[in-house]
Amino acid sequence: MAKKCSITGKIANNGYSVSRSHVRNKKIQNVNLQTKKIWDEKTNRFVKVRLSTKAIKTLLKKSSQL
Repeated sequence: MAKKCSITGKIANNGYSVSRSHVRNKKIQNVNLQTKKIWDEKTNRFVKVRLSTKAIKTLLKKSSQL
């Protein structure tokens, strides 16, 4: 499975870790992915989805406003 959020499409970010002496090493900042079960109203069953924590927070916020 790819390290990608199913809803937002977030993927890893390339960057550098910089030491005190300013030596730069390549570093990958991965997305914080969690596996969640979400209720699908079309099929009337739970669906397992890999989501970023930002997407989970957004879904919780939107569901509480209904």
